[in-house]
Amino acid sequence: VMEARMQPVTGKRRRVLVTGASGGIGRAICHTLVRRALQDGSPIAIAAAGSRRSASLDALVGELRAAGAQAFPLGADLADPDDCARLVANASDALGGLDGLVCNAGITAPAALADGSLDDWARTFDINTRAVWLLARAARAHLAEAGGAIVAVSSMSGTFPHPGYGAYSAAKAALSMLCRQLAQEWAAHGVRVNTVSPGMIRTPLTESLYHDPEVERLRTELVPLARIGRPEDIAEAVAWLLGPASSYVTGQDLRVDGGLCDRLLGTIPGRAAS
Repeated sequence: VMEARMQPVTGKRRRVLVTGASGGIGRAICHTLVRRALQDGSPIAIAAAGSRRSASLDALVGELRAAGAQAFPLGADLADPDDCARLVANASDALGGLDGLVCNAGITAPAALADGSLDDWARTFDINTRAVWLLARAARAHLAEAGGAIVAVSSMSGTFPHPGYGAYSAAKAALSMLCRQLAQEWAAHGVRVNTVSPGMIRTPLTESLYHDPEVERLRTELVPLARIGRPEDIAEAVAWLLGPASSYVTGQDLRVDGGLCDRLLGTIPGRAAS
């Protein structure tokens, strides 16, 4: 884990650790948290974590600082339990505590269940599920002291079977139940825990798919709201679940998919016209 090289944050602030921060959704989450805090007149400090120090992580931290936040670049291998604990410790030291934990880091290993490797299965669960448990456990005392919240980014694939993504779907389903369990066990400590499940989101990782106009058209037609999601759509949901407006919400999964997952029955041929 890389140590922060700035003076610790002092005073009352929103202090948030975000994993997977330099990707499309993670970047949007960081920027949205900063924008919302500044609109409310609240100072904010973010520990932006990636799997390693990178140009994209440094660029993000520079952007957040330019926007008016304090920001710290941290790196950790979330498949390493010791690194998970060190990441939370370093973030808490840099920020002067924690009010929020956003577990956005995740991986996929596309393969049919009959063909996937044991190593891919284990790593998919290690990053998508076990790391959230380890990070949450390490952060519990800090969050309890602050009356804070955890938001983990799950997936529509964790609610509905996704052929070809068997390990990923199973890991995200486990993640959602893990967070419901944490919500029940930690409610008495004042810690809220929720998940956000994205649908089809256009990010740098998926951008190449939409270079084919026919693929873009077919995908868009599947969505009742008639557009592909943006990283900012997920970021706004995460920010709401972290903030005071959702202070009576815990143990919930907020699916942000434009109505896609509930459209199944509407695709059956011969249905009555709406």
